[in-house]
Amino acid sequence: MFGNKNKSRYGRHIYRLNKIRVIVAVLFVFLAVTVSMLFVSRVRTSVTNTRRELLRVWNVGDFEQAYEISKNALQDKPLDYFLLTISGFSAYQTGVSQINSHNTLFFIDESIRSLRKAILLKESKNDGRVFYVLGKAYSYKGNEYADLSVKYLEVANNLYYEAEDIPEFLGLAYAAIEDYRSSVEAFSLALSTQRPASDNLLLSIGRSYMAMEEYDMAIGYFQRCVDTSPDSRAIVVARLLLAEALIHSGDHDGAEKQYFSILSESGESAEVRFQLGELFHLKGDTTRARAEWRNAFRQDPAHARARVRLNI
Repeated sequence: MFGNKNKSRYGRHIYRLNKIRVIVAVLFVFLAVTVSMLFVSRVRTSVTNTRRELLRVWNVGDFEQAYEISKNALQDKPLDYFLLTISGFSAYQTGVSQINSHNTLFFIDESIRSLRKAILLKESKNDGRVFYVLGKAYSYKGNEYADLSVKYLEVANNLYYEAEDIPEFLGLAYAAIEDYRSSVEAFSLALSTQRPASDNLLLSIGRSYMAMEEYDMAIGYFQRCVDTSPDSRAIVVARLLLAEALIHSGDHDGAEKQYFSILSESGESAEVRFQLGELFHLKGDTTRARAEWRNAFRQDPAHARARVRLNI
C-alpha cells in the first residue's frame, strides 16, 4: 500500500507539472500573438501615417519633402509601388526646379532609379503616369538617352495617358535620334493643341524640316515665329535660321535682308556680321565679305571663325 500511495502522489505531481506546462505554453502563445498583433498594428499605423503625410506634402507642392519622406520609407519597404512612384515623381519635380545643372541631374537620376523599379511591378501595367514621367526624365539626360525618352513616352501614349506636353517632348526626342519625320509629326500634333504656338515649338519644327532639307517648309515656320513672337531674342534666333534656310533655297537677297533686320532691330552682333561676310563670300563679293569679317572681329576679337577668315 505504501508503494501505491507514493505512486499516486507521484502521478498527481506529474499531472500538476503537465498542467502548469500547458498553462505556461498557452500564456506564451497568447503573449506572442498579442505582441505580434500590436507590432502589426503599429506598423500599419506607421505606414498609414507615412502615406497620409506623403500625400499631404505632395498636394501642397512640397516635392523636396515628399522625396525625403518616400526615400526614408523605402528603406523598410523597397518594393512598395506607392512609395516608388511618389519618390520618382517628387525627385523629378525637385530636379527640374533646380538652378544648378549638377543638382538637376542628381534628382533626375534618383527619379529614374525609382521609376525603373516601379515599372517592374505589376501595378505599373496600366499606369501611364509612370512611363510619362520616366520618359520626360530621360530627356534631361541628353541626346544619348533620347531613345529611352521615346520608348517610355510612346508607352504612355499607348496607355492613353493624357498630357499636353507629350507630343513636344516626343518631337524633341525624335529629333535627337535624327528621326526627323517622326519629330515633325509629333511637333505638328503639339502645334494643333497650343494656342498660341510657342516660339520653341515653331523653331523646333523649322529645324526638323531644315534637317530633312525641306527648306520651304522650314522658312514658313521660321517666318511665323518672326511674325508672332513677342520675344526679341526668339526673333533674332528665328531670323538667323530663316536666313540660313533662304540661303539653302537660293534666295541670297532674302537672307541678306534678314541679317540687316537683326542689326537694325537688335544692334550690332559679331555673329551676324560674320554671317554677312559668309553670304557676300558666297555671292562672290570678296571685298564686302572681308569688310564684314573685320566688323565681326572688331565686335568680338575672340570670334574664332572671323579670325580664321582674316588669317589672324
